[in-house]
This record gives sequence, C-alpha cells and structure tokens, in this order.
Amino acid sequence: MGAAQYDGRPSPQLAARLDQVVLLWGKGYAPLVVTTGSKRPGDRFTEAQASATYLEARGVPKSAIVQVGGATSYDSLRLARDQLVARGLRRVLLVSDPYHSLRIRLVSQELGLTAYVSPTRTSPVRGTTAVWREMKEAAGVGVGRIIGFDRLLRITG
Repeated sequence: MGAAQYDGRPSPQLAARLDQVVLLWGKGYAPLVVTTGSKRPGDRFTEAQASATYLEARGVPKSAIVQVGGATSYDSLRLARDQLVARGLRRVLLVSDPYHSLRIRLVSQELGLTAYVSPTRTSPVRGTTAVWREMKEAAGVGVGRIIGFDRLLRITG
C-alpha cells in the first residue's frame, strides 16, 4: 500500500513497507507485485511509481511490477483487484503498517479477494502517533464492517 513519496523517493514509512515487499519477494511469496498510490498536486511522481523504482533497485524485476493509482486505500485496492483478476489472480498478500492491516484485509475481502497481510515491523510510526492511528483505524473498521467500506468512503470522502 502506498504512503507519501518525495520527488520519487519513498517516505520512511513507505520505504519500510517496500522493504517488507523485498523480503517477501525474495522468499517467493508472490508472482506479481502491485504498487499503489496516486500523487498530490505538484508532484512529479505517483506513490506507485516511486515504489516501483525503489523495488526495482532492490532486485524485483520490472516485469513483475504493476502500478495502479488510487487516492484512498479502497480505491487502490479496487484498482489492484481489477489488475489481479485480469491475470486470473484472486489471492493477495498485502503489505502495510500494522495499524492498517486489518482494514485493508477486510476491504480486499469486500472486493472479492482472498487476502492475507504481512505488516512491516520496521515502520517509523511509533508512540502516540501509532496509538492515534490504531484508534482511528479501529473506528473505521467498526463502521466499515457495519455499513460496508465502499459506503464509508462515500460518506467520509
């Protein structure tokens, strides 16, 4: 899953996620890597592009990387799902921060995928920031489970 990038360089948070992808790729856990994320106004690169470049520099072949946009986790996962299904794939191994893992697994399941997660253990998100994000995610997961994640996204924008 995408996170901030700075002129083509992954943020420390995104780099931690990508390092986990490199580890999993090296162990042969997936035939394909889908990088996600769009760009903000004024950016030259998308999160997906910055991620793909980072992964290629660490040994993941360009031919094994698919880039999709998405301004939200839901949008990114929907676009990733479309790419995977077109290739006959329905199982995903999702990489993100621990606080984000449950929601992306549930969203993927809502989108019809069989989802597993492998959260990074090297995220720079720690302390009160991590606690705040855990609380926000817990609330989002609770509401999303009741009304659906797609509807929650439409309500919260």
